[in-house]
Amino acid sequence: MQGKISLLYLLGFTIAASKIMDGVNGLYLNMAEIMYIDARMKRIQELRKLRKQSGKKMELSSYEIEFQGVSFSYQKDYKVIDTLSFVAKQNEVTAFVGPSGCGKTTVLRLISRLYDYDNGKILIGGKEIANIDIDCFFENISIVFQEVLLFNTSVMENIRMGKKSATDEEVIQAAKLANCHEFISNLPEGYQSMIGENGSKLSGGERQRISIARAILKDAPIILLDEISASLDVENEMKIQESLKYLLKNKTVIIISHRMKSIEKADKIVVMHQGKVESIGRHEELLKISPIYRNMLEKSNMTENFRY
Repeated sequence: MQGKISLLYLLGFTIAASKIMDGVNGLYLNMAEIMYIDARMKRIQELRKLRKQSGKKMELSSYEIEFQGVSFSYQKDYKVIDTLSFVAKQNEVTAFVGPSGCGKTTVLRLISRLYDYDNGKILIGGKEIANIDIDCFFENISIVFQEVLLFNTSVMENIRMGKKSATDEEVIQAAKLANCHEFISNLPEGYQSMIGENGSKLSGGERQRISIARAILKDAPIILLDEISASLDVENEMKIQESLKYLLKNKTVIIISHRMKSIEKADKIVVMHQGKVESIGRHEELLKISPIYRNMLEKSNMTENFRY
């Protein structure tokens, strides 16, 4: 042991060490990839365990929506919807209001069959939705949520998702009714412009109006709207309200909104509290009978009248 090492041994050790480190690094990279794949496989297995939604093709004689004692839980020990009953009549606007967490959005999710209810019945035209063929069911419903789902393709094709057989002229007409023809025309390639993943190249108001154009083009008899103007500025909200006049005409409409002004003229307003109906009526009636509605209206007015 002289505390020395030859150049040959040093070079050999360095090369061997680098090879070992390459192997270790490769192992770490492979482990990360394996963990990623394992997580995805678990999600796929969970999806395969879900009960397949089925049903029969049916002709609906009307598009009235009725909840009969419906209950639903995301978790077994807590009912988000508790024996809920109401009727949303055809060709009328039924609005849902209530404190956050009262179950308003869950009502729309149950109607649109994103979840299956635990107890009770949900009927459309007198037929339970669980018995209706899923494709037939979705032909009759248009959904416009606050979080708009768009695809990384052209504006034209994103709107045409509402009706695959639509001509270019029909798409453009729907865009005009939805107040989005002007901004689309100003895009670099107009209706052929690519809008990015989930419409990343567009503003929130523009994405929302394209979603409404898609629903106008589909022309389904049932319309579900969930907080579609919650995060928009005044200008975009006004344009969307204008476009909704065409979308909602002669339809069965269910709408959720925190902006009380937008639902005051609804044919029926359902006030919810802790998954149940607190009161049902028109705006003028609820001012007299519902303390929750009055409280929400007062808070809404205070927010709108606030000045810095």
